[in-house]
Amino acid sequence: MATVDVKNLEGQTVKELQLADEVFAVKPNQSLLWEAVKAYLANQRRGTHSTKSRGEVRGGGKKPWRQKGTGRARVGSIRSSLWRHGSIAHGPKPRDYSYALPQKMLRGALRSALAAKYQDQKLTVIDQFDLKESKTKIFAGILHKLGLGKTVLVVNDQANRNLEISSRNIQGCDLMRQHEVHPYHLLSHDRILISEGALTRLQEALR
Repeated sequence: MATVDVKNLEGQTVKELQLADEVFAVKPNQSLLWEAVKAYLANQRRGTHSTKSRGEVRGGGKKPWRQKGTGRARVGSIRSSLWRHGSIAHGPKPRDYSYALPQKMLRGALRSALAAKYQDQKLTVIDQFDLKESKTKIFAGILHKLGLGKTVLVVNDQANRNLEISSRNIQGCDLMRQHEVHPYHLLSHDRILISEGALTRLQEALR
C-alpha cells in the first residue's frame, strides 16, 4: 500500500499515512489529463471577441462606380472584405467556448494528477495549518523549511483566515479547498502542500 510522511510546520515527520492504491498507485493517464486541461482552459475563455461583417461596417452604401464600361473590376461597396477599411469575412463572433467534461473522466484525470505528483515525490502532507498569526514572512519561512519550490498549491480542508492572509502575497503560491481542486491546478504547480484532512477527504471522494 502507498504511504506518505506527514510533517508538521517545522518540517519534522510526525507519522506515516497510508494512501489508497486505487488513487495514488495508478499509472497516470495522459489522455485524460489532456482532456481535463483542455476543458478547463476552454471554460476560462470569455469569448467576447468580435469583428464587423459587411452589414455592420459604417459607410459603403453607394456603389463606387458603374458596373460596366470603366475597365475596372465590378464593385458594389467600398466596405467589401477585399478592401482596406472593409469588413472581415468569416471573422470571430462572441461565443461560449465552455463545455462540461463527464464526471468519470474528470475524476479519472484528478486521480492521474494526484498519482503523478505522488510518484514524482512532489506531494507534501502536513498535519494541520495551525498558524498563530497572519504574517506572510512566517508562512514563507514554513515553505522554505519544507523545501517547496517556486510554485506551490496549498490545499486545506477548512477555512483558515490566517493561512489565507499569509499565503496570498507569496508569488507562485495558491490556496484552495479540497473540493475546488482541478487537475489543471495540480499540473500547473510544481509542488503540492496538502493538509492530512484534505488529503483524506480527497482520496475518499475519488475511490
